[in-house]
Amino acid sequence: MHPVKSVLILTGLSLGLASGVAWGDDGTSAPFESLEAWGEALFFDTDLSANRTQSCASCHDPDFAFTDPREGPAGRAVSLGDDGVSLGDRNAPTATYARFSPAFHAAGEGIYKGGQFHDGRAATLADQAKGPPLNPIEMGMPDARAVAERLWEKPRYRATLQALAGDAALGDADLAFDTMARAIGAFEETDLFAPFDSKYDRFLRGEARFTDQEELGRLLFFSEQFTNCNICHQLQPGPIAPDETFSNYEYHNIGVPANPAARAANGVGDLHRDRGLLDNPDISDPTQAGKFKVPTLRNVAVTGPYMHNGVFEDLRSVIVFYNKYNSRLDESQINPETGQPFGPPEIAENISLSDLEHGPALDDFAIDAIVAFLETLTDARYEHLLED
Repeated sequence: MHPVKSVLILTGLSLGLASGVAWGDDGTSAPFESLEAWGEALFFDTDLSANRTQSCASCHDPDFAFTDPREGPAGRAVSLGDDGVSLGDRNAPTATYARFSPAFHAAGEGIYKGGQFHDGRAATLADQAKGPPLNPIEMGMPDARAVAERLWEKPRYRATLQALAGDAALGDADLAFDTMARAIGAFEETDLFAPFDSKYDRFLRGEARFTDQEELGRLLFFSEQFTNCNICHQLQPGPIAPDETFSNYEYHNIGVPANPAARAANGVGDLHRDRGLLDNPDISDPTQAGKFKVPTLRNVAVTGPYMHNGVFEDLRSVIVFYNKYNSRLDESQINPETGQPFGPPEIAENISLSDLEHGPALDDFAIDAIVAFLETLTDARYEHLLED
């Protein structure tokens, strides 16, 4: 049986799989028992895409820490759409621990936090759930009415809509669409997406011991004297918190190079520059160009490729990339995946140099220790992926 879907059944959420039938189509007209249960069915329902081939789970597969494991023309850097041809330009982030990102907001002059997507353009999980179905290069539905008509096709969905939003939801396409998104968001807020049961969590509870290498990595990670990791990747500075998500949810430009392989495959072209936060419709300040939301590091060791465009395959390469800002050694400027110097920043303005250049250069011993520590942030059900 599908390992993570087995977890769903045990939690009492997985009504479709528990009965061995298709998601949300068990031949009954009884409503789902909860908003979250319906959201789970919707999350796996391919009928909500234009060609009925793609669901939320296609790009956020629960077997792979809710990321996209599918190989396409650009490898796993960007995702293939429902039409079997279209490719995105950004990497699908993990949906694990996404519920902890606050609603998008200004946190000071020129400082923004939170939201969903790499540029925060969706304030909440429910808002985010509205994006992929209507994106022409993702699930490809033309409008909210087209999605609503797919919902109305299924007696159980109709009954659930009626129970949740009243009779109006059976004729009002926008209300049906909004209720669908609310259900998917509610499912993503369940503990299935955020179990806090990694080796790191077990270590904090005294249930596991770190190796010497993992412990060194932990000390380096949380020490601002020796690294800059926790400047951005610690939500609650100070005493170690059991619900640490390893992101402050701010936006930074760290000088990530473009991904030429993805651009060659998706046809976007070498001249295009992903403006990050500046592509958020609520932002017009040019000093926000090139900034992307700081991601959680939960499950980071099993959710590659990395960066907003999937330009790095290996987690160690990411640490080497960060280290290039602190080391003046020639070998520190070389991308270990290509053997060539790291490419220039896609957007060279607005780089957070004061944070990136904080701390001394790291040697290979320290880099390997940090990678070992980051591996301990893997949820228990995904630890087998570390072996892969």
